[in-house]
Amino acid sequence: MGLTFRKSIRILPGIRMNINRRSVSFKTGGPGGPRRTYGSRGRRTTSMNLPGPFGYRRSSRRVGRRGTTRR
Repeated sequence: MGLTFRKSIRILPGIRMNINRRSVSFKTGGPGGPRRTYGSRGRRTTSMNLPGPFGYRRSSRRVGRRGTTRR
């Protein structure tokens, strides 16, 4: 059986810091608009709930030291 760790801390209204065993991420945005997540491992995600059972999510990953992105 595996052991997991995850902690979410509210820093300011609309900003959360999520900590798990391997990385740290910051999440901005609220329930009405788009949410953006910035991870310490280079992933950036934009997500949004749409009417009905639909949603939108787009991720990009930072590659290399210069911060170029790949989709």
